[in-house]
Amino acid sequence: MYTDFINKMKKRFENNLYRHSQIKWKDVEKRLINNQEKLISLLKMEETGGEPDVVFYDEESNEYLFFDCSKETPIGRRSLCYDRAALDSRKKNKPESNVMEMAAEIGIEVLDEEKYRQLQKVGPFDLKTSSWIKTPEKIRSLGGALFCDFRYESVFVYHNGADSYYSSRGFRGCLRV
Repeated sequence: MYTDFINKMKKRFENNLYRHSQIKWKDVEKRLINNQEKLISLLKMEETGGEPDVVFYDEESNEYLFFDCSKETPIGRRSLCYDRAALDSRKKNKPESNVMEMAAEIGIEVLDEEKYRQLQKVGPFDLKTSSWIKTPEKIRSLGGALFCDFRYESVFVYHNGADSYYSSRGFRGCLRV
């Protein structure tokens, strides 16, 4: 049923070996074939413009980590405020959804600052866009949220009101398989 999609993922894997030089596709493919729920999440990442690819293997949890590897923040996940509370607080010009609910619908984790920095080690992403990241509760409780981008060969972490949204800001996710 998902053969064409798995073949597409294999081709992306083979075309970007620098992202995962120590990982073998046959091991990843076996995991995907045996986990339809994760495969569906991966397909949703793809459908929203994420171009997911295997980036790391976590030995401790024995999981492969797929990250959104689209050059810019995924186009199908932009113009979103941070979470439901932020969305509900907007009186007018509300976006269609929010980051945290969309991530849950897809079945992925929103990258935190550490994972965002890890992703940037395998290639430059968000050179023209920015991505919301998982925000510490203390900052969120004060009405803020964090986002990152990559400029001047450096990761920058910024803050904004959680209820803000921009056409060039979305979010990147991680899927553990």
